[in-house]
Amino acid sequence: MNKELIINTDACYKQAEEKANHYFQSLYTQVQQKTYVKVLTEDIHLWKHNHIRHHSILSLFSRGKGKANASGYHSYIKWLNYTGKLDNYLNRSISYIFMRDLGKALNSPETESRIRNVVGSLKTHLISSATDRENDSEMFNMTALYRLAQKEGVESTFIWLINKLKNVSANIPTGMEAEHAQRKLIKIIAGVIMQEIEEMNGDVSPEERKYRLDKAIRLGFSYGLTYPFIDDLLDAKILTVEEEKQYANLIRTTLTTGIVPELGDWKGENAELIGYIHSELSEAFEYIKEHQRPETRNNFFEQSYVFFNSQEVDRKNDLAYPEYTNEELYIPVILKSASSRLIVRSVIGASEDEGFDSRTFFYGIYNQLADDFADMFDDMEEGAVTPYTYYLKYHDKRPDLINPFEMYWTVISNLIHHVYDSDQMTREVILDRAINGLKRFKERVGSGKYKEVMNLFASGNPTFNKLIQEMVRKADDVDFFDKLLRDHMITSLKNNRQGQEEFIENAKTIRSQINEVLDLPKPDKSPDSIIDAANYSLQGDGKRLRPIVTWFMGVNAYGLKSSELEPLLKSLEYMHTASLIFDDLPSQDNASLRRGRPTLHEVYNVSIAELTGLFLTQKAIWEQTTLDQFDSKAVLKLIQYSAQVTADMCRGQAMDLNSKGEQLSLDQLNNMCFYKTGLGFEASILMPAILANTSELEIEALKKFARHAGIAFQIKDDLLDVEGETALLGKTVGKDSENNSSTFVSILGVEDAKKEMWENYCVAMESLHDVPRDTTFLKHFLDYIINRDK
Repeated sequence: MNKELIINTDACYKQAEEKANHYFQSLYTQVQQKTYVKVLTEDIHLWKHNHIRHHSILSLFSRGKGKANASGYHSYIKWLNYTGKLDNYLNRSISYIFMRDLGKALNSPETESRIRNVVGSLKTHLISSATDRENDSEMFNMTALYRLAQKEGVESTFIWLINKLKNVSANIPTGMEAEHAQRKLIKIIAGVIMQEIEEMNGDVSPEERKYRLDKAIRLGFSYGLTYPFIDDLLDAKILTVEEEKQYANLIRTTLTTGIVPELGDWKGENAELIGYIHSELSEAFEYIKEHQRPETRNNFFEQSYVFFNSQEVDRKNDLAYPEYTNEELYIPVILKSASSRLIVRSVIGASEDEGFDSRTFFYGIYNQLADDFADMFDDMEEGAVTPYTYYLKYHDKRPDLINPFEMYWTVISNLIHHVYDSDQMTREVILDRAINGLKRFKERVGSGKYKEVMNLFASGNPTFNKLIQEMVRKADDVDFFDKLLRDHMITSLKNNRQGQEEFIENAKTIRSQINEVLDLPKPDKSPDSIIDAANYSLQGDGKRLRPIVTWFMGVNAYGLKSSELEPLLKSLEYMHTASLIFDDLPSQDNASLRRGRPTLHEVYNVSIAELTGLFLTQKAIWEQTTLDQFDSKAVLKLIQYSAQVTADMCRGQAMDLNSKGEQLSLDQLNNMCFYKTGLGFEASILMPAILANTSELEIEALKKFARHAGIAFQIKDDLLDVEGETALLGKTVGKDSENNSSTFVSILGVEDAKKEMWENYCVAMESLHDVPRDTTFLKHFLDYIINRDK
């Protein structure tokens, strides 16, 4: 289909190329003349006074204890604060972010003031965080992020974003790392939010701030999607050659016409993946387009096209081709690195700022060359063409090739003295960053490989290289918070994914083991309708959440033996199944489907269903009396507690029945929900604690967790009754509305019900701080509760 072009692609790309070529020629001249050597040698001699210290007791302690690593995130922050290094660490880190992401000149009084304010706020937060979470590996826990969203009034946006990130992660194909995709998305969202905050002034009302933050989060996600689903996808070689052409044409048509083409019949094996991506990117593109100001609209499309096309030019380069010119290697790098950042201001519709545009254009290649240096061996293995991989392959055959390491230092010299006017703080930050990059590379590849690389790339000027390597060996205090955060984020995301997978796999194993022991044997071979009915109900496709939680709690938290807990596990499932049988009766919820099968009273009759529910309740108590491996007083206490829970759950069901047709308050609904659902979770958590004779203080913290976890579970059930699918749930959706029941959705509406679910999630998570046990499995359990689809 022919669509009208809204930008002149040839003209905008040619204009960008000319600008990039002009910049490249300037850099090329400086490389040829090696002007960077004298200038940077002087800069480094000034710089090193702050970074190379005499060996005092403190500096020796610094070297032994101060190394930044992801696993020691909180202890490292505490150490920096203890040694008085935290202020400088944060100041250079935030200065760098203001320069890189916000395009600011660091010698501006306004920028200096903003950096001081951000450093002060961040320092307070980090010290508090390091103290509160010394033993908590989760920097990026959902509780802290949701509380921040609440403070800004953007909870609904946060919930929307979490669901989007979850779906993106689930749809990242094999061959692409989900954690890196999430990290990039989070980084870009944070960058867009920072840009938006910087655009606001002190006169912005709370409502306006809320609106603009909501928009920034959605715009950041929308723009960020292009990285995993365009750039990374095309780099990963997951699509076939034909699919890559189809996909690239879709993107090109969208950027040149402003209209997303229909996907049509996708020819290729990745149709399902492309269908999902097309849907998500279409939604994202429409959102960005909708929020463009008329005066920035064309600029957005032009910058986006330059970025996409320069990536395509770069991607099509073939490492086997020996005759690329320096211009062909570097100009696409300049274009893509500059336009990727310039797009952000277009995305948020910021007013024109010549200083920002100029600084950002010149700065981009510095970051790209640093990234390409760090990734050169991975790029080489994948056959990607970068200035480094190409030089590695052809340096001995092509004396005309620019040494990319020399280009890197030339760019640094140019930035410090020609772009940022020899500003002292700029010199400090950029040299810190450069030396830090080399240190990290050396640590990653090892000293031998590092020396080999340096012998090749730094051969142009041995004296200058000797100075650089001296700095790499001796310089202290060149670490950056964003690198620590990056490493910690990836570690946290990987650990969380691995923990969730292990939790689910373990839960499946435990569920299978529980299923094997649930069936009730007949005393003889004669017909027994009650036992047959009980086994019919027990054999349904139940989640077995309560006994699974009990197993985790007993074995992981209290070190109880799995075999000794079996009667308790059976007891909990008998009690829960009995409650479902009663719930489904015509006199109560009148349900026809449970656990993917007809309800018990539909298969037998109401009388048998009632008797079976009573039978299973008594059978549960009998199982508890067989816990003879535990202290008899603890078992008696457990049975008393169990009887009280059963009685209270009956009261909860009565509340539910009496509320039909009534409009309950939120407090009434929370109370009813606790008795109906929360108590079941409380029992599954507390019974192992009772058997282990744990303290009352710990019992109270666990009760609080269980209460709010149970409410969160019920809210999710109510949401699934509105938004879920019968095939996945195993029961009919819409029953709450049909029965005129008061639910969190009927009282609050879908959006506020989700907020209430997250509030209970946070309170439950926060209560675990008072439990001196390994409760990681409870965190994964709670994550499962709010993320499940059945």
